[in-house]
This record gives sequence, C-alpha cells and structure tokens, in this order.
Amino acid sequence: MADITLPQLGESVTEGTITKWFKKVGDAIAADEPLFEVSTDKVDSEVPSPISGFVSEILVPEGETVGVGTRLAIVSAEVSGGAPSAPVAEAPPAEAPPAEAPPAEAPPAEAVVEAPAPVVAAPAALAPVAPASPMPAAPAPAFGGSAEGLLLSPVVRRLLNENSLDPAAITGSGAGGRITREDVLDAIDMQAKSGGPAPAAPAATAATTRSAPVAPAATPGQVQPFTNVRRRTGEHMVMSLATSPHVLTVMEVDYENVERVRAARKDSFKAEEGVGLNYLPFISRAVIDAITEYPNLNASVVEGGIMVHREVNLGVAVDLDFQGLIVPVVHNADGKRLRLIAREIAGLATKARNKKLSIDDINGGTFTITNTGPYGSLITAAVINQPQVAIIATDGISRKPVVVNLPGGGESIAIHSVGYLSMSWDHRAFDGAYATAFLRKVKEILETRDWQSEF
Repeated sequence: MADITLPQLGESVTEGTITKWFKKVGDAIAADEPLFEVSTDKVDSEVPSPISGFVSEILVPEGETVGVGTRLAIVSAEVSGGAPSAPVAEAPPAEAPPAEAPPAEAPPAEAVVEAPAPVVAAPAALAPVAPASPMPAAPAPAFGGSAEGLLLSPVVRRLLNENSLDPAAITGSGAGGRITREDVLDAIDMQAKSGGPAPAAPAATAATTRSAPVAPAATPGQVQPFTNVRRRTGEHMVMSLATSPHVLTVMEVDYENVERVRAARKDSFKAEEGVGLNYLPFISRAVIDAITEYPNLNASVVEGGIMVHREVNLGVAVDLDFQGLIVPVVHNADGKRLRLIAREIAGLATKARNKKLSIDDINGGTFTITNTGPYGSLITAAVINQPQVAIIATDGISRKPVVVNLPGGGESIAIHSVGYLSMSWDHRAFDGAYATAFLRKVKEILETRDWQSEF
C-alpha cells in the first residue's frame, strides 16, 4: 500500500488543483500510467502513479486545491474498497485448483475493461455508418461505456462527443496506445475526406474545432465560473499591469525578404523537419540577434534594479484551445539557428496542447513572444510576462502596396508582405529611445538578412 501525494512541481509551486482523476476506486493502475491531472499557476500536468496496483481510496475530489505533499489517494497491491465483488463469488470452485484458477482471474479482467482490444476491431469508416436508422442512439452509449475504460483527456473527450466519434475506431499514437488530440483531429479530417454520409458537416466541425472558442457557453443570464487556468491567468495579468508602467511601441516591417525564402523553403522544410515554416522562427531569430546589441531587453526586474541575463531563454505563448495560455521556453536560444528554433517551438507547442510540458519547459524565460498574427490582428498591446521587461506581439502579415527604390534611383509601387511588430515594455527598465532602437534593429534584420544562409 502506498500514499499518493501532490508532488513538488517546481520551486515556486506550493499548491495545485486536482482537475481530473483518470481512475476510480477499485480500478487497476500500472506504474507510470497517468493517475490524475493537476493544474498549478505554472502548468497543467498529468501525474503518473509511482507504483502498480489498485486504487483503494481517493482522498481529494476533483476541483479541490491542496498544498504540495497532501495525500491524494491510496494505491494498494490488492483490490480493496470499491473493487468488484465478482472475484469473491468465484472463490468456492477452488477445490480443483489447476482447473478453476483461470476462471477466477477472468472476471477482474472484464471488470477492468481493457479498452485497447476493440481498437483494432473497428475501422474509421464504420463510425459514420449508423445515421440512417433507429440505431443512431447506439453509438452514444457505446462511446460512453468504452470511454470510461480509456485514458482520455478532457479535450479528447469533448472532441469525440462533439463529432460523434467512437474511440474504438481510432488508433492512439500516445503512450500505451492512448488517443491524443491530434489523433482525433486526424480522424475528423479523414471522415470529411472519406465520402461518408454528410461529409460537409465533419469538415465544418474540424474547422470550428481549430479556430472557434471551445469554452462551454453559458446560457444568457447565467454566470460562467472562471476555470482554474482563467483565474490564475487573470491574477497574473492584473498583477503585471499593477506592477509595470506599460508602454506600447509599434514598428511596421516589410517581410518580403523573409517571404521569398519562406515560400521557397516551406515544402522541403516540412518534409525534412515534419513541421511547418511560418514567420515566427524568423521573427524569433531576429529578436534574439537584436538583443545582443540591446541586452537590457533580456532582463528581469529585481529589488532595486534589473538583472540582465547572460542567455536568451525565449518564451513563446501557446494557446490551449482558447481555454488559456502557457509560455514554454526555448532555452539558450541565442546559440541556435533558425531551423532548430522552428523545430523546438513546434515541439513545445505540441507538448503544451497535449499537457506534456515539464516544469523545466516553462521555467527560466527571459523574453516573450506572443504570436497573434495568424488571426489577422493589426496591433496587439500584450501584457508583460513578469518579471520580464518586455513582450513582442507578432501581428498579422498581409499583401500590401509599398514604395520601393529602383536600381537607377527612382521609386515604384510593388506588392509586398507587410505587418506590424508591437512591443509592450516596462518604463522602469529603460526609455522610449532604447525600446524603439531595439525594434528598429529587429526590423532591419528581418528586412535585410540573407535568410537563405540559415538553411
């Protein structure tokens, strides 16, 4: 028997909120299998069980906030508490030990409901077959029953329910065959392309899933309580605004120099690295290099002054299905070229959305970028990520007419990719001339560097 306690999830983390239990009392649990999900002011994490056994008792319910070291559950080597009673009923036939031993083990296996077995049984194309007859009611109960035996995150459960998908029809790519968010999104896309019944509806759903808020809508007149993530984000933002005198400086950037290389390289980059090539790695690299000339941007406010950091640890804000933000960190970014920066940003974003970030992934940031550009923003006045002294927002980039200089000295009109960089900065750390000079350097690097040499 072992006590499961809330682990120390970082030096400054003192408490956490239990947002989900993946097991019930009486369920079997394997060592390193996710047991519960906890939300802290730093990160949301799935915490694995340190031992194998059965969940004997759950001491802290979902939604309760407790301190580090609090006893959360008890895991025993044998079934107890809420375990099924079927194994006890099978005990009398023990008169013939060799013959009756196998039946005695069969009921617990059924009670635990090993979900991976049906995964192979149903191809994805079978999921949409039922809509024509009174049978449609069957998939919902079938999904509910099988989902209880599966380790599914809240986001995955919601996507499955919203799109009427049977988890048995999806092969999981996560640890132990677990179904991830990307697996479900791929299944939605496949359903849309398969030519099954009403293909247009799944396609629309897939688009909505990626671009529309997924927060449950409150009925008019009802109060929708803040989630733990929203509450903690709000507290941090209010504290930041109350702490730092925020100033906004905006610079227009001609991205045509970047766009020529990006357009030529994006297909080969996708094939080689497995990730897309957007503007963010180029901007990140320009910011990192500009910091070498303007080091006070890479600083934190401490008592009595600012601490300028030796390394550039670049934080990149990641949206979590419109439920909140997390800022994983590319550590020692000043020693990395564009290709590696792009790979690490994509990897951290995937880990964030799958709740696989570690404390090391989010600690130590010295400068932050928030990427609102894909939504077409014009100017974003972001809130500084304390105790840092500045944050840059990458706003929307679009094709616009610009004035260009001709080789002979004249001017002409051309169509280029143009956008704004918006920087919120702490007026305690430096003044407007320093902040604007830094942004001008970022602009200069983006517009004039030989980006082809980065590949």
